[in-house]
Amino acid sequence: MRFLDDVTVELVKHSASDTDVLWAARVSTAGEQSLEELEKDPQRSKGLINFLMRDRHGSPFEHNSMTFFVSAPIFVFREFQRHRVGWSYNEESGRYRELQSAFYVPGKERKLVQEGKPGHYVFTPGTPEQHKLVNEAMEGSYRQSYAAYQEMLEAGVAREVARAVLPLGLFSTMYATCNARSLMHFLSLRTQHEQARVPSFPQREIEMVAERMEAVWAELMPLTHAAFVANGRVAP
Repeated sequence: MRFLDDVTVELVKHSASDTDVLWAARVSTAGEQSLEELEKDPQRSKGLINFLMRDRHGSPFEHNSMTFFVSAPIFVFREFQRHRVGWSYNEESGRYRELQSAFYVPGKERKLVQEGKPGHYVFTPGTPEQHKLVNEAMEGSYRQSYAAYQEMLEAGVAREVARAVLPLGLFSTMYATCNARSLMHFLSLRTQHEQARVPSFPQREIEMVAERMEAVWAELMPLTHAAFVANGRVAP
C-alpha cells in the first residue's frame, strides 16, 4: 500500500511555442507570407500576442499541442474531465488491468476545515487531531477496500466488477492533450491567483495539477504566458 500526498505531471511531448501564435495570427493579413514568422524572433512581436490576448482573439492560440502524463486521485480526474473543449484524454482502465494500491492522503499543509457558505467559504488549517483522524480514517478505509478488491480478484471475479469497491482516493493515470487556449481556460478556473480578474476557488488537489502544467507551459510559451497573466488570467 502506498499513501501519497502529491500528484505527478510530466510533459510527454509538445509542439508549442510563441511563434505558433504569430504565424497563425498573421495569415489573416499576410497570407502565405505569414510563414516568415517561423524564422523570426517572437520577442519582436510580443505586442501582437498581448493584443490578441487583451482583445480575446483566441483562435491563434490553438495551433499548438502539449501532451501531459498525469497521476492523481480519481476525484481529480472527475473534475478534470469537465474540461472538454480542446482537450483529449486517455485514462488507465480498471476493466483491463489490476489497479495498483496507491491512495491519496492529504499532507500536513492541506487545509482541512471549510467555513462559510458555498461561494463565500474559506478553508482553514486543521488541528493535529483532525489531521490524525483524516489519516487514520482514510488509510483504514483504503486498506479494507483494497483487501476486498484483492479477495474478489483471487476468487475469479472480473476486474470490472471487483473495482466497484475502490474509493475516489485511488490514484489513476492518464494522458491529457491540449492547446494553449484550452489550457488557459483550465488555468483560469483551476488556480487561485491574486492577478486573476475573475476569482476562482478550485479544490486544492486539482490546483496542484494545474500549477505544474502552468509551470511547464510558461517555459514553452513565455510570451503567451506573460500576456495571459498581464491580462487578468482570462482565456481568450
